Amino acid sequence: MGSVNVNRNLTDQFYRYKMPKIIAKVEGKGNGIKTVIVNMVDVAKALNRPPMYPTKYFGCVLGAQVNCDAKNERYIVNGAHESAKLQDLLDGFIQKYVLCSSCDNPETVLNVSHKKGTINSQCKACGHSCMLSIADKLATYILKYPPNQVVVSGASVQSGKKSKRKTKDGGKKNGDSNDRNSPQHESDEFNDGLNGDDDEDWCEDTDADAVARRMEELSVSAKGLMHNDDLEKPFEERLKIFFDFVQKKDNGFNEPISASLQKEIVGEADRLEIRDKAIIVLCELLFDDPSKVLPQIKRQQLLFLRFTADNSRAQKYLLRGIELTVKEFKEQLVPRVPHILKQLYDLDILDEKTILEWGSKVQKKSVGKEIAQEIYDKAQPFIKWLKEAEEEESEGSEDELEVVYDERIRPDKIIQIEDQPKANHVNNNSKDKSAAEDIDIDAI
Repeated sequence: MGSVNVNRNLTDQFYRYKMPKIIAKVEGKGNGIKTVIVNMVDVAKALNRPPMYPTKYFGCVLGAQVNCDAKNERYIVNGAHESAKLQDLLDGFIQKYVLCSSCDNPETVLNVSHKKGTINSQCKACGHSCMLSIADKLATYILKYPPNQVVVSGASVQSGKKSKRKTKDGGKKNGDSNDRNSPQHESDEFNDGLNGDDDEDWCEDTDADAVARRMEELSVSAKGLMHNDDLEKPFEERLKIFFDFVQKKDNGFNEPISASLQKEIVGEADRLEIRDKAIIVLCELLFDDPSKVLPQIKRQQLLFLRFTADNSRAQKYLLRGIELTVKEFKEQLVPRVPHILKQLYDLDILDEKTILEWGSKVQKKSVGKEIAQEIYDKAQPFIKWLKEAEEEESEGSEDELEVVYDERIRPDKIIQIEDQPKANHVNNNSKDKSAAEDIDIDAI
């Protein structure tokens, strides 16, 4: 579904702070209906905030319960909510907890003070610092569960880092006195910045290999925030770059792709702005063996869902990728077309609406008229089954039962009133009228 500006009030095409669009998937029915935010981790990384924060914000604004399962990367908001609605709500979170109030850049960090009960937002771009209001529920949650940072003299330092000044004798250098203001101490402190490993921090190596190494170390979301020259290349060339990227990660794909690698793949597609069509490339790489197409679909379900969930365009391109795969392995896969479609449908990778629209006519654009007709013919039994299931479901929803509550019986019983044949009772007036109608006027 591509990416959007972190600050959506700005429409500048060269705005470099990007985030992926929210992908929301509704699950369950009735009282158990819920909305799973499929890519909340990626969105939160782009905002440099824990994914629990925007999820909790949604719960506060919508008045709904939320469930944050960080281990399995599942972030759920109770109720049915559309992606566009959640995207609009996210703007409120970004405005309050991400953007700098001075320069409107999202390069802010949150510093939480438990003793003072305050949340400080400090901008790394302009240096502006301000206190956030703690009047809402999310601020209370942030105070209770701050980001993974330790506040030291107003500076934000990652927890777990060891000071370079510590030595084996308890952290004091030889000759260091307890007087922090002594000339000897000042000399040592100054020399610490000039000697040893710190010499490498004075400048950055700018050769091509060093830049490539630093790019590898960046997170997926950080890469998305940076301008890249690949966007100026033709679309086909960007698809080739994506193909090479995924192919390098190929270990046979005989096991489910890990969540971290899935995010890298999606992040690269977003970086190249080919998210919808990238799934055709995945079909080419994952379906290289016709005998393993069905197992591979099931094995890589989560990867497919990251592209197709709530994205009809990506689903249509997935069907095109399936057509191209069937064309390549025609003899083996043409008879299995209905099985492939049913597998994609059962795993929620493809929506019913998209399949029915695709199966309404022969798709000659991708694979030519002859093979397209064969695919269409083989798919029709499944398309027919899908239509009949849809019709039965719609007819079942229209059936209405008339029920009545009887106070003379126990409150937990409900009885159904069945249609009764109409009684043939008529009043006297009706009889007289009927008799009058039977009189022969000529006989009078």
